[in-house]
Amino acid sequence: MPRPTRGSQKAAIKREEDDFDEVKASKPRQSAAAAKRKADSEPEADADSKTQASKAVKKRKGKGKGDEEAMVLAERTAVSALGKAMYIGAHVSAAGGVQNAVTNAVQIGANSFALFLKSQRKWSNPPITAEAKNGFISQCKEHHYHANEHALPHGSYLVNLAQADKDKAKQAYDSFVDDLDRCEQLGIKLYNFHPGSTGGDTKAAAIKRIATQLNKAHKATKTVITVLENMAGSGNVVGSTWEDLRDIIALVENKSRVGVCIDTCHAFAAGYDLRTPETFKKTVDSFNEIVGANYLKAFHLNDSKAPFNSNRDLHANIGTGFLGLRAFHSLMNHAEFQDKPMVLETPIDRKGADGKSVEDKQIWANEIKLLESLIDMDPETEDFRKLEKELQAKGSDERKKIQDQVDKKSKSAPKKGKAAPKMKKEATSDEGSD
Repeated sequence: MPRPTRGSQKAAIKREEDDFDEVKASKPRQSAAAAKRKADSEPEADADSKTQASKAVKKRKGKGKGDEEAMVLAERTAVSALGKAMYIGAHVSAAGGVQNAVTNAVQIGANSFALFLKSQRKWSNPPITAEAKNGFISQCKEHHYHANEHALPHGSYLVNLAQADKDKAKQAYDSFVDDLDRCEQLGIKLYNFHPGSTGGDTKAAAIKRIATQLNKAHKATKTVITVLENMAGSGNVVGSTWEDLRDIIALVENKSRVGVCIDTCHAFAAGYDLRTPETFKKTVDSFNEIVGANYLKAFHLNDSKAPFNSNRDLHANIGTGFLGLRAFHSLMNHAEFQDKPMVLETPIDRKGADGKSVEDKQIWANEIKLLESLIDMDPETEDFRKLEKELQAKGSDERKKIQDQVDKKSKSAPKKGKAAPKMKKEATSDEGSD
């Protein structure tokens, strides 16, 4: 899910979680309201994609509330028609049942997708129903998504695999393994999660606990690859450096069961530059040397409202942030990044006529097409420069706002030699992060 700010993060999760709760009270079904939620999977989009998408809309006509949101906002592009096999999608809703994630991915023209497999606000969740399981599998087949390659479920924000407390560690592990089991039931092979928080302990001790939990989870399951997400670097969070990821992987016994998802906003916030072809190459080369290219399994595609090396995780729409369009041009044209799920987590909230915040999934549909258009585009052309300038102008006010915040914080930071105030609350994730 997009994590632009802490407030909007809570609102977005609450919207989806409320619908998860509704499903508990009644038998899961594929309703138009449920189709409003998000889904994800990897499609091998082909000539049948448009036909299948049209069928999805026809099936939902006359369903009542939510019909408008079930409409296809953009046709899926056949990946074979792109210059490079880039599977671009978004983190869609699975409210109403995981099967609805597929319909929601089709709606925005996605060729990959992320989803939550259960409620993110509670530790205890009912098992996946046969209807949801069979519906997900059949929907993926109908719409030509390969869930074992390009679906990327996101782990719970409650889970901290670095937890030192024995009871809390068991609670985190049980929830984590439950998600892996759901993946295997659905035929999903990649599972993305945040490494965890030190809780004030040493980084080395936390990394050892994460790896220990992963080894145990791998033995309890069969096929899922646990995909570590890089973080933005705030507080006690583990995973903001390539070295953190390397050290976790080094302690994992079955190396075929672990990988990495690079979040572009997180990387930029943590000090890995992607803005120019030169800095992009330097960052990719450093990842390959320190972690290893073979461990790269997926991407979260997000621009950044916060400046470089700020350790602030504030997602921006593509091209409107401090990263800028050229960074995503480099990413879309890097041949080694083909055949991996590339998931948008950009903001889609806008103010409606009544002044209240509403989701506008047309934003994702447009961003998918924007990213696809960058493949094989010449960045030196007037068209590219014009687009780059327009997008930067669109995000200028937000960039200035966050830059001012960062500058103010920098000026008020404790001087060298003075201890910074202790964090009152353990954080398992970066600020507003996904």
